[in-house]
Amino acid sequence: MTKRFHIRRLLRAPQRSFFLFGPRGIGKSTWLKEVLRTAVYVDLLDASQFLELSRDPHALEAMVGNRPPADWVVVDEIQKIPILLDEVHRLMESRQWRFALCGSSARKLRRGGVNLLGGRALTLNMEPFSAAELGNRFDLAFGLQWGMLPIIQFDQANAAGLLSAYVNTYLKEEIREEGLVRKVPPFIRFLAIAGQLNGQAVNGHNIARDASVPRSNVETYFSILDDTLMGYFLPTWKPRLKVREQTHPKFYWFDPGVARAAAGLQHDPADRTWLGTALETLIYHELRVFNETAGRHRAIAYYATAAGTEIDFVVETRKAGADKPAHVICIEVKLAEQWSRKWERPMRDLKSCPGVIVERMMGVYTGPRPYHYDGLDVLPVPQFLDQLHAGKVF
Repeated sequence: MTKRFHIRRLLRAPQRSFFLFGPRGIGKSTWLKEVLRTAVYVDLLDASQFLELSRDPHALEAMVGNRPPADWVVVDEIQKIPILLDEVHRLMESRQWRFALCGSSARKLRRGGVNLLGGRALTLNMEPFSAAELGNRFDLAFGLQWGMLPIIQFDQANAAGLLSAYVNTYLKEEIREEGLVRKVPPFIRFLAIAGQLNGQAVNGHNIARDASVPRSNVETYFSILDDTLMGYFLPTWKPRLKVREQTHPKFYWFDPGVARAAAGLQHDPADRTWLGTALETLIYHELRVFNETAGRHRAIAYYATAAGTEIDFVVETRKAGADKPAHVICIEVKLAEQWSRKWERPMRDLKSCPGVIVERMMGVYTGPRPYHYDGLDVLPVPQFLDQLHAGKVF
């Protein structure tokens, strides 16, 4: 039986109109109903409301009624009727209502040339549960295998089946119904390969060969995952330190459990290689959540050279200026019960370079105790996450 418990989300509603984007099933609608309890709620998944507003966007004003200025109006799944944003814009000006515009995909809005409210609305992104939100309910071993989606955390016994259904639902609702690709079978082949390559540098040529699709399709497919927030490109950090640096970004799925289901591995035991990448995926997720909810907005990348030097995450706390080096935090993540000092070398090599200031070096591992080695902090995953969400990492 599904166990329900209340989770307080870290995201905070602003005082002005905003877009709220995020993948399906992460709790956007639930959060909006909780933080904007007195708002008028318009749900474009409701067939009657969808049809009425598709025919006549001006009907939105009548639906809201005679509300006073500054009242809130929530429009869920706004990407289903992009032209409705013109009416939202008009009502923001004429009635001075505040709007929360929620959707699982910004693709149609970004690429359709529609009215994005001229900067009058902020943009928020929501993700699956974070460790800080789950608190003492956070189970690292479970999260690595099955992910952090609310539906999974609420019904852990049925995780494999729910992840299968989630990926299939995503294919149906986001791909078929939204018409994002002309032919679905090639995209399904790509999806399985992209799931297996979670956390790896993107090589379009190899992926196109393995999926038996043109390389241009691979770029389109990745852009779909990126635009629908199903995954993120982690760019390479290029400090130009007179070494040949890698230029290919890595692609991480937004959730390790969804990556596993996309790869078709949810019914197979997760091996250590997969779990190691899942740990990186989870740490990257937590970095993004903190970056968003704490308003840090720091650039996050990875660093790699042709010689094989690699650092999992580089957080830029101060950008380089004309005559000033960049300031960064370096984070290396390892699925290991014991920390090996050899894993420190890339961070220490970078710290010794004159063209960058490494403010802090951190190792994150699955062992039980913290260490400090000559300027480098090694922390177990729970302690790192505690420091991160307390604002002590960046």
